[in-house]
Amino acid sequence: MRISPEMITIDCPDPQTLAAWWATALGVDGTQDYGEFVVVPATPLVLGFQRVPEPKTVKNRVHIDFASPDRPADVERLTGLGATVLGEHSLHGLSWTVLQDPEGNEFCLADQGAH
Repeated sequence: MRISPEMITIDCPDPQTLAAWWATALGVDGTQDYGEFVVVPATPLVLGFQRVPEPKTVKNRVHIDFASPDRPADVERLTGLGATVLGEHSLHGLSWTVLQDPEGNEFCLADQGAH
C-alpha cells in the first residue's frame, strides 16, 4: 500500500482571511469553510488553513513550491495582492523567487518547466 499527498495545511490565526487570499492568488473560485478549518480546493494541490492561537514566529520548516509561465508577472501580481518578496535565486539553470503570504508563510515561485 502507498500513501499519497492530498492536502497541505497551514496553521494561521485567521483561516478565512488567509484562505481567501490564497484562493485569489491561485485563481480559485470559493473556499470550503468549516469554521476552524478552511479549504481552498485548488487542483492538483488542496490547501487547508487551520486556526491556531499563536502567530508564526520562525521560518517555515516546510513550504510550497509553485511554477509560473511568467514568473516576473506573477510575482508582481502576488505582491499587488499583499505578498512580500524575500529573495531571488538561481542555481544550475533554475530560477525562483521566495515570497511570503500576508501572514508571513514562505513559498517559492519558479519558472515553469524548470523542475
